Amino acid sequence: MSNFSRRSFLRNSALVGAALTAAACTVTSTGGVTAITLNVAKLQAYGQAGLNGAATIVGLAAGVASLTPYLPAIEVAETALAAALTAFSSAAGATVTITYDDTNWKTRVDSLLSDLSTVASSIDAAIQGAGSALSTTVRNDATTALNALETVIALFRALLSGASAGAMPMSEAQALHVLGVAL
Repeated sequence: MSNFSRRSFLRNSALVGAALTAAACTVTSTGGVTAITLNVAKLQAYGQAGLNGAATIVGLAAGVASLTPYLPAIEVAETALAAALTAFSSAAGATVTITYDDTNWKTRVDSLLSDLSTVASSIDAAIQGAGSALSTTVRNDATTALNALETVIALFRALLSGASAGAMPMSEAQALHVLGVAL
């Protein structure tokens, strides 16, 4: 049986994050200008993961009075994310990759990331606000969905920066699985 250290885990997580990031985009520099090319399907999957994360919390809230006050914020964030994802997908059409440095694409991609982050913040506020009023099962399910969403956001940010996502709550595959998204 192997005994993994925290340092080994973090190092391996960073390597996995870098490998996943590299598969989703390319970074090229020509004449001092850096261009980032992004995989449209990956960004769409990340957006859908956010929608599914919000839907998970809304579903968990059925019959859980302590979550009810937080539902409007989650639903507003979910609606904004759905609109951003629809706008992005409509603009992308059948395009496989986009260049992030293009102003129009940058605006759409940044909107998608911002709305995804708002969904996560709203979910976190619901979990923290409901506190001990949540059953262990609901708290664990909500926290798992939030951790998966935070993983997706970390990977999304890494795509845009060209850097490693660093230590994440779970792998990309696990996060997308938890949030019901196939890539």
